[in-house]
Amino acid sequence: MARAGLTADRVTRAAADLADEVGLEKITVAAVARSFGVADASLYAHVRSLAALRERVAALSAGEFAALLSDAIAGRAGKDALFAFGDAYRRFALAHPGRYAATQLPVPSEGATGIVAACAALFRGYDLNQAAAIDAARLLRSTFHGWAVFEASWGFRAERPIDDSWHAALSALDAALRSWGRPAAGG
Repeated sequence: MARAGLTADRVTRAAADLADEVGLEKITVAAVARSFGVADASLYAHVRSLAALRERVAALSAGEFAALLSDAIAGRAGKDALFAFGDAYRRFALAHPGRYAATQLPVPSEGATGIVAACAALFRGYDLNQAAAIDAARLLRSTFHGWAVFEASWGFRAERPIDDSWHAALSALDAALRSWGRPAAGG
C-alpha cells in the first residue's frame, strides 16, 4: 500500500502550501513528512533532497505565477494590461508568500520562461525595443517586489489608502513606459 498516496507532485504541492503558511525558508523534509503523517524517509522516494524539493516548489510556483500573469493581460494592452499585470502580481505575492518567495529562486523552468513571456507580452503594448524592455522589466520587477515586501510586512502606515497609492504608482509606471526611450519634451 502506498503510504498516504505520496507522489512527487503531492509532496511538492504540500511543500508549497506549507511554504505559504510558515515561509519558504522554514520548509524541511521533516515538516512536509509530518503533514502527511509519515516518516521523513518516505518522502525521499519522491524527492531526493531538501534542495530538490525547494526547486520543485520554485518550478510549481513559477508556473502558477506565469499562468496568473498571462491570464491577467490576455486581450489587454498598454495601461489596461499594466494594471492587470500589476494587480495579479500583487495578489499572488500577498496571497502566496511562500510560493512568491520560491519564484525568486534562480530555478530554470517552464514557469520562469512563462513569466518572462508575460512581461514581453505586456511590453509589446508599449512598443519597447529589446534593451528598453529589459530595463523596463527590471524597473517593474523591483517596484512590484518592493511593494509586495513592504505591504506584506505592514510597511505602509500612512493614512492614505494603500490601493490609492498602488494605482498612483501604476499610473506613474504607465507614463514612464509610454515615454521610455523617447526624447524629453523641450530637449
